[in-house]
Parts: sequence; C-alpha cells; structure tokens
Amino acid sequence: MITTTTPAVPKAAARTKVLQRQGAAVALVLMVAVSWLVFPRFGSLDNLRDLALQGSFLAVIAIGMTFVIITGGIDLSVGSLYALGGVLAAWGSQYGFLAALALPLVVCGAIGLINGLLIARTNMAPFIVTLASLLFARGLLLAITDEGANTYKIATDSAFVELGRGTVLGFGYPIFIAAVLAVLGGMILNRTSFGQNVFATGGAEQSAILLGVPVAKTKIVVYTMSGTLAGLAGALTAAYLQSGVTVIGVGLELDAISVVVIGGTLLTGGMGTILGTVIGVGLIKVIQNVINQIGTLDSNYQSVVSGVFLLIVVVLQRILRR
Repeated sequence: MITTTTPAVPKAAARTKVLQRQGAAVALVLMVAVSWLVFPRFGSLDNLRDLALQGSFLAVIAIGMTFVIITGGIDLSVGSLYALGGVLAAWGSQYGFLAALALPLVVCGAIGLINGLLIARTNMAPFIVTLASLLFARGLLLAITDEGANTYKIATDSAFVELGRGTVLGFGYPIFIAAVLAVLGGMILNRTSFGQNVFATGGAEQSAILLGVPVAKTKIVVYTMSGTLAGLAGALTAAYLQSGVTVIGVGLELDAISVVVIGGTLLTGGMGTILGTVIGVGLIKVIQNVINQIGTLDSNYQSVVSGVFLLIVVVLQRILRR
C-alpha cells in the first residue's frame, strides 16, 4: 500500500494568501470592537455616519490608486488633482450641475491621460511623471484662484450641493457613490479581460508583452482612471463644503497609497483587491476617529500611527513574499 502526504508548501502558500487578503480585515474588526467598548460615542449612529462620509472621499481616490499600484506604478498627482477638481467644480457650479461635475472629470482625467501616455510610451518613471503632474496641478490651482486669494462658493440652492450633502436614510450620497465605484472596480478587476491585463502588467511586464497583453494601453487607462476619480472626489468634497477650498489635498496621495498597501496590494504590483483597499480606508479612518475620541492626543498622531501601520504592513508583505 502506497501512502502519500500533502506537501507543506501549498498549505503555506495558502496561509500566506489568507494573511495578505484578510490581515487588514481582522485588524479592522478588532479596532472597531475595542473602540466600541472603550468609547461609548464611537458606536453612535451619528459617529458612524461621519466616519463613513469622511472615508468615502478617500475611498474614491484609493480605488483608482489600487489599479495603478497593481500595474506596478504610482500616482503622486492625485492629491493636487483632488484639490484642483474641487476648485473647478465650485467655479463650474455657476453654469449648472453638469458643468460643475463634468469640468473636474474632464480636466483631471486629461491630466491622468497625459501621465499614462508619458509613462507607457516613453518608459519614463511613474514617480517622476506624476510628481511633475502634482506640481503642475497645484500650480494651475493657484493660478485659477489668484494664489488662493479667491475662494469660489457654491450657492446653497444649487442642485450640485445635493450631490455632497444629500442623504439616504441619513447616509450621505458620497458614501453610496463610493460603494458603487468599489463594486464596479472589483468587478472590472476580477471579472474582465482588462482586469487580467492589469494583474499581468504588474506581475511580469516583459512576459505580458511577449504574450500579447496590451501593456501600454492598460497603463494609459489606469492612470486616466486615477486622475478622473481624483477629480470626482474633489467635486464631491466641494459639493459637501459648498466651496472650492485651495488648501485641501496636501499629502493626500500618501494617504491613498497607505490605505491601498495596508489593504494588501503589493507595492511591487501584480496583486491587490478593491475590497482590501476599502478595508484599508476603514482601518485608517477608525484609527483617526479613535485619536479624536481620546481628545488629549494631538491630531498629528494620526500621521504617526498611519506611518507605523504602513511600515509594519510593508515589512510583513516582504516576509510573506519570501
């Protein structure tokens, strides 16, 4: 009689995938449970609504960033495009709802398209290209607002305000918009040929080219998507604040990268999920909310905690890949 034993390597690989995909979810559940017990106000419906609303703006940007990072790239321009989108939406609101929504999507999407073309067609480093776009978008923003001296307001009776302040069962429209985009992003990533091209581009670009994968086209599309979603997030924020605030979005690109990586997407590309990114957004926002609940801690500790979390996750990813 011949007996066989199951190799340990496949089991270890399976455990690694589970840790990468569910580690952030476990951390989020533990954080919510502990916060709910320690801080009575944390579990209040009003606090949970605010938590979801604040996370929705970052989630919209992070969805686009997920696609970019899975291809092995990076997009440093999203923070400036977010601010630019808000100002353009506020300025365009005087011409109606469609102008307020379309203007930031078109302009920010065009900048994302240029990023993608430069990266895909000239093989320039994504870091350099998107850093240049960051500076360009921030400079354009300052030029439009006369170096921040002009703040464009959105009339309170404007239909565009409803996009940011309207609610369904007490939850703001941006929450539902972010949820719909997350579902669509997950379906595109996992159930379409384009999604497979995204994974192939980040997993082994040269092999993907040899196999006929349209790597250049894939990169152009994901950077265009990232820019467009950053503009949309800015427009939603402008509708919520009823103005185009010029100082927002500074460092937001780092927050977007952080939540994507914390959610299990590899910085080196080839692996990631939209669900993981959403969980990463939730985890960071819960941590920030807890720090605010404590009250005695400076808000700067939010950045400290986010940085520590990111460092831990990156180190764990390298260990798990080995």
